[in-house]
Amino acid sequence: MRPASPFLPPSNFLYNLVPRCYPLRHLRTYRSRAHTTHGLYTPYSLSDPFSDPPKTPLSLPYTFSTAYALYAKRPSRAFPPPFVSPPSGSFSDPLTTHTSSRDRRRPHVNGQLIRGITNGDDAVVVNKNFLSVMDGVGAWSQKEKGHAALWSRLVGHFWDVKVEEELLAGVAPVKLDPVGYLQEAVERTREASLQASGGALGTTTAVGVFLHWEEEGNVPVVHVTNLGDCCALVVRKGEGVVYRSTEKWHWFDCPYQVGTNSKDEPEADAVYDKIKLQEGDCVVVVSDGVTDNLWEQEIGEKVLAAMESSSVEDADKDDTPMLRVAKAVRDAARQIAEDPFTESPYMERAVDEGLSIEGGMTISFPSTI
Repeated sequence: MRPASPFLPPSNFLYNLVPRCYPLRHLRTYRSRAHTTHGLYTPYSLSDPFSDPPKTPLSLPYTFSTAYALYAKRPSRAFPPPFVSPPSGSFSDPLTTHTSSRDRRRPHVNGQLIRGITNGDDAVVVNKNFLSVMDGVGAWSQKEKGHAALWSRLVGHFWDVKVEEELLAGVAPVKLDPVGYLQEAVERTREASLQASGGALGTTTAVGVFLHWEEEGNVPVVHVTNLGDCCALVVRKGEGVVYRSTEKWHWFDCPYQVGTNSKDEPEADAVYDKIKLQEGDCVVVVSDGVTDNLWEQEIGEKVLAAMESSSVEDADKDDTPMLRVAKAVRDAARQIAEDPFTESPYMERAVDEGLSIEGGMTISFPSTI
């Protein structure tokens, strides 16, 4: 059992580790319009960030058919140098091509494009064998050097890099260490965050789903690693939700999280599961922005309904079946989040804690399929 309060003294609490707590959800540092976006996979390479991810030399028996749909209630804070390089204003600098100029302004670390995509203070990484959602704690935006979006993006980047390294190395299924991959990603993020002047402060929750297989019977499996209140679900036709990952909180609205001054660590606090899949299963990876607004049964119903409609609609439309599923989950959660009078899982948990809260929880959330 962990101690009831694993953080630093209460006088330093708001500065060191800020939960998404009830009073802070009503604070705003600036006004902006909500933003939605979607796609099939996230940027991968620096030279062509929206190209298909390169194929590994391995013959992988199973891959995901992917899509993501995002909703952000506000834009993220700009990443600090050296993670982005603003265009030069000096006429003495050599001229560059349009492509290389754009590359300088894309976020990068250690000479590589930071994989994934930012969604408010959150980030997602979506590729053929790995799905992850990092939910950055937005209250860091109240701090001068707070960069929750950078923290969430870097954790996702280093996590994906480590998973790819293991696939390229052909590591046997019995030797995989999914929790260790997240631990390494967090440690490398801590090191990288020090590159910013004065350091970049932030914390984030994280959930990742690594698609692999079992050697005996060549059965597809997903390795699910979850730290905090993000969530992964497996939805199966005819059965609904057959798996949901376990969320962890220190107390109401204060999930386990990694980052600045947090004592939470993946090796000690992450929840790991290995789930056997069937072909056609839908793996849904979301932040608490979805599970705060939709009950598990509702998510399953939205997924199955979207999968059914995708199978009968015209194939000429731009949306892929998985993209329609991702949009359906995102839009359903947003509808509840923006309704101040509806019931929601977040409201239910708040009432259990003796708090008077109505309606959905209006925060940024990604839906990754």
